Amino acid sequence: MADGMEGRRVCGMPEKAQLHVAMLTLQFGYAGFHVVSRLALNMGISKLVFPVYRNIIALCLLVPFAYFLEKKDRPKLTLNFVVQFFLLALCGITANQGFYLLGLDNTSPTFASAIQNSVPAITFAMAAALRIEKVRLDRRDGVAKVVGTLACVAGASVITLYKGPTIFGPTGSDHHQVVVGDGEMVMKNWTLGCVYLIGHCLSWSGWLVLQAPVLKKYPARLSVTSYTCFFGVIQFLIIAAFMERDADAWQFHSGSELFTILYAGFIASGVAFAVQIWCIDRGGPVFVAVYQPVQTLVVAIMASLTLGEKFYLGGIIGAVLIIAGLYLVLWGKSQERARLAKDAAAAADIVVRSTTTSSSSSNKQQASSAVTQPLLLPSSTSSSTENV
Repeated sequence: MADGMEGRRVCGMPEKAQLHVAMLTLQFGYAGFHVVSRLALNMGISKLVFPVYRNIIALCLLVPFAYFLEKKDRPKLTLNFVVQFFLLALCGITANQGFYLLGLDNTSPTFASAIQNSVPAITFAMAAALRIEKVRLDRRDGVAKVVGTLACVAGASVITLYKGPTIFGPTGSDHHQVVVGDGEMVMKNWTLGCVYLIGHCLSWSGWLVLQAPVLKKYPARLSVTSYTCFFGVIQFLIIAAFMERDADAWQFHSGSELFTILYAGFIASGVAFAVQIWCIDRGGPVFVAVYQPVQTLVVAIMASLTLGEKFYLGGIIGAVLIIAGLYLVLWGKSQERARLAKDAAAAADIVVRSTTTSSSSSNKQQASSAVTQPLLLPSSTSSSTENV
C-alpha cells in the first residue's frame, strides 16, 4: 500500500502525505468539537436540543450523497432493516451522544477525549464476548489485545475514581462549579460525569459491533449512516417532547450558540465523517486509530487556552494507561492481520504448487499417450497447423 500511496499525487503531494495531513486536520476538527460542545453547555444550550439540531444538519449533508452514490449498492428497505437501523440509532446516536453530553457537562473536554481512546479496546472485548473476535492467548497478538484492554479499563477506572492534585492549570478556576447562560452557578459531579463517559464509550463500541453484521446484509455505508441518523433525530425528538417542553430552549439567543450547533453538525458529523471514510479506505482502520491520542493532546491545549481547564494527576495517569492500552490492542490487531495474510499467502502457494504438479503430471500422461497414437494427424488438426 505504501508504494501505491507514494505513486498517487495531488497538487504535487504524495497520497501518503495527504493521508497524514488529513488525519491531523481531522484530529483538530474533533478536538474543536469537544471544546465547542463544552462552550455550548456553558452557554446554557439544552442537552437535548443540541443533538437534535446537530443530527438534522448531518442528515441533510449525508442524504444527497447516500442517494446518488449508492443507487446500485442499496438493497431494498424491509421491516427487518428498519428495526436494525432503529436499534443502531438507539445505541450509536441517542445513547452515544446523550451520555457524551451528560459526561462532558460534569467533567472536561480533555478527559472526555482521553476516555474515548478506550473505544477500540472495549469494541474488541465486546466482539470477543460475542465470539465475533477470536482470542488466542497462546500467541503474542492475542496476549497484547487482552493486556491492552485491561490497561484501558484500568485507565478509565483511575480517571473515574481518582482525581488527585492539580498538576497544571490557571489559578482561580474550579471545575466543580460552572457558570451557565443566565449566570447561574451549577455544581458538577466529576465521578458521575466519568461514569456517563464510560456509558458513552460502551454505546459507541456496541454500535460498532452491531454495525458489522448489518453492513454485510446492507453494504451501503452512507445509506446505513443516513437511516441511523434519521432514527436518531426521531428518538431525540420523542425524548425532548417529554423532557424539554420550554419553547425558548429551541431558539438561538446569540451567534455563538448558532456557531456551536453549525460546527457540531457540519464539521464533526459531516466533513469529519467523509474525511474519516476516505482515510480508512486508503490507509486502513489501524492507521486512523493510531492518530486518536493526538486528539487528546490537541484538546488539552485548546481547553487550557479557551476554557482555563486544569490538569489533574489522576486524569494524566489514566490517559497514559488508556493510550498505552490502545497501542497494545492496535499492535495485536496489526500482528494478527499480518499473520492471517501470511497464512493465506502460504495456502495460496500450496494450491498453486499442487495445481502445477497435477498439470505437469497430466502433460506427461498426454505425452506418453501421444506415443501410442497413429502417426497421421486428423484432417482438422493438419488444417489448423497449416494455417499457423
